[in-house]
Amino acid sequence: MKTPVYLDHHATTPLDPRVLDVVTRVTRDHFGNPASAGHAFGWAAARLVETAREQVAGLIGAAPREIVFTSGATEADNLALLGAARAAAGGGRRTLVRTNLEHPAVSAPLDHLAAHEGWRVRVVTSGPDGLVAPEAVAAVVDADTLLVAVIGAQNEVGTVQPLAEIAAVCRRVGALLHVDAAQAAGRVDLDVARDGLDLVALSAHKLYGPKGVGALYVRRRDPRVTLAPLVFGGGQERGLRAGTLNVPAIVGFGEACRLAAAEREEENRRVRSLRDRLWEGLRSALPDVHLNGDPERRLPGNLNVSFGGVPRGRLVGALTTLALSTGAACSSADGEPSPVLAALGVPDDLAAASLRIGLGRFTTEAEVDFAAETIIAAVRRLRG
Repeated sequence: MKTPVYLDHHATTPLDPRVLDVVTRVTRDHFGNPASAGHAFGWAAARLVETAREQVAGLIGAAPREIVFTSGATEADNLALLGAARAAAGGGRRTLVRTNLEHPAVSAPLDHLAAHEGWRVRVVTSGPDGLVAPEAVAAVVDADTLLVAVIGAQNEVGTVQPLAEIAAVCRRVGALLHVDAAQAAGRVDLDVARDGLDLVALSAHKLYGPKGVGALYVRRRDPRVTLAPLVFGGGQERGLRAGTLNVPAIVGFGEACRLAAAEREEENRRVRSLRDRLWEGLRSALPDVHLNGDPERRLPGNLNVSFGGVPRGRLVGALTTLALSTGAACSSADGEPSPVLAALGVPDDLAAASLRIGLGRFTTEAEVDFAAETIIAAVRRLRG
């Protein structure tokens, strides 16, 4: 077996070979600028972009005209939050709300708005299982709330939030709901119209597409959402995101979304079975093992596990044949216990001996069994 075995699919996913084929072909054969409306090279590129827009929209039940291409979910989150706040700066609402489980791509822009642009930011606290109760949102929002930000599926503990119910709470007070769906898209059944979502951030590289491309869904139906752009220039993407479009990456994103929509149910069943096999192997062989997050409402490939009696910060270093992490890739390098686990009330000693395991499309049963054996041996060794 080739090692290290990749078990970090929440950080990024490998490019699906079918996506790579499409990206390679478009890179080779279609170099035109889609904004070049005067000749066939531009027309061909524009057609490819619009087909991809339809594919991305199809994954979440949106209309193609509601999809704005960006460089990734971080930019999409920033456009949603900064764009909505600045577009509404002259209105009466001055409060923004987020959960305590948000990715920094959401919490950092909101912190900026609070520190520099006069907005109030309130925080909704999840339960110890990582789920955000609609009642908890209702207790925080009011007529002064412009927007609520909720991570659709948590990137560390994998909890999947009740978005439709939270959206109903937001509608009652006239607030927008923004969802960071970087982890959820392609794994969770999202339908923006059915669920009542106003803004949704997406990332290609979290669903076996290329890096450097993402999208923001912006509701254009009642109520229509208005955003102020962050990037100015040529007026691309209906004036919301200027700059020449990366056609090969966008086409790859579209193909990744098409595959995810077609294969989600079957893939989820397979990956969930592998995850349950790994969890059963760990907890049957080791005492004092704790699952972080809700055991049922979680991403099919997610395991976040803490091991009692293991010295702080030693576990990942003992697993050199496995590629996994202790928390979010954007913050795991500092060696500190995960703020998300702290928010769930996980004690520091357990948080410092936790693993975030992310299984994916190409994970095999043999790799899962190897991972279980490797983790069990390492934990026993570290416990002495």
